[in-house]
Parts: sequence; structure tokens; C-alpha cells
Amino acid sequence: MDNRKFLTAEEVSERYRGTISVGTLRNWRAKRIGPAYVKLGKAVLYPIEELETWDHKNTVACRASKRFSMHGGE
Repeated sequence: MDNRKFLTAEEVSERYRGTISVGTLRNWRAKRIGPAYVKLGKAVLYPIEELETWDHKNTVACRASKRFSMHGGE
């Protein structure tokens, strides 16, 4: 049995606190961009594993400026 969990487009929008709307997800699917999804008939489901992978791909690493040091300017 497959233990993967899935979210609907509405749940994905909630996961990202509404910053990604259901309409945006629909547009992304049409353009074949955004997180991977599964389509079963008319149902569109987003595997949580795929959302986590997509999150990692979109992670931005911030680095401290050379002007600032951890030692308070020593």
C-alpha cells in the first residue's frame, strides 16, 4: 500500500498561507511549471513529498555580509 499523502489545490494554497492561489496553481499546471502533481480523472492532487522537494528547490540561502562579523567588529 502506498503511504504517500496528497493535498488538494485548496490545501496547497493554505500550506503556503494563501501566497499561492488556486488560480496560480491552475495556471502553473497549464504551463507545466510549479510543484509536481497527480491527475486522477478531474481530481488534481499534490503529493506532500513533491511539495517538500519543490520547497527545497526554491530555498534561498542568505549569507552574512562581509561588513558584519559574528564578533562585533573585532
